[in-house]
Amino acid sequence: MITFLNGRIVEKQPTRLVVDVGGVGYEVSIPLSSFDRLPAVGELCRVLTHDHVREDAHVLFGFMTEGERRMFELLLGVSGVGPKTALAALSGLSVRELTAALAQGEVKRLTAISGIGKKIAERMIVDLRDKLSKGDALEAIAGAPELDESDIRVRDAVMALISLGYKQAEARKMVADIVSGKDASRLAVEEIVRKALGGA
Repeated sequence: MITFLNGRIVEKQPTRLVVDVGGVGYEVSIPLSSFDRLPAVGELCRVLTHDHVREDAHVLFGFMTEGERRMFELLLGVSGVGPKTALAALSGLSVRELTAALAQGEVKRLTAISGIGKKIAERMIVDLRDKLSKGDALEAIAGAPELDESDIRVRDAVMALISLGYKQAEARKMVADIVSGKDASRLAVEEIVRKALGGA
């Protein structure tokens, strides 16, 4: 089992990373939350990994924090949740936000993640709620930002800001500041993004 990689970043994209370890290039699938924390191409980094082996594939999934890897592995333990769905969950919500959604049974928030339907969301809550420590759950609930994940405008605006180079947490805060204001329900995605960037 490969549990981590120490090497130089050769290539990085929002969901994919190539690390040169002693002359061998390892391709690693990563969530957006880890992409935000990566150093620049050419720099050294340490990536925690989950080595996923099936009959037809051998895939490495990478994470910059132990919390992300632990949440990924917890999600894999839920019937019906595969690696792609678990990765999408960590790309759609931070570990803290996922923990808060699971602890509070927020089906609506979980189904806003691409690839997660109502049945899977309910199963995630039932299977994982008791596996979260009370301390982690309370901390997550206290620090969870108020964003309506079911609002397509909110998701699109956050993704637009990420594509412009903002980190996931930063993009979410920028959008939250705009949509919490008066008359925010009338704003289109483009207007939310423009206001978040400081436009009129």
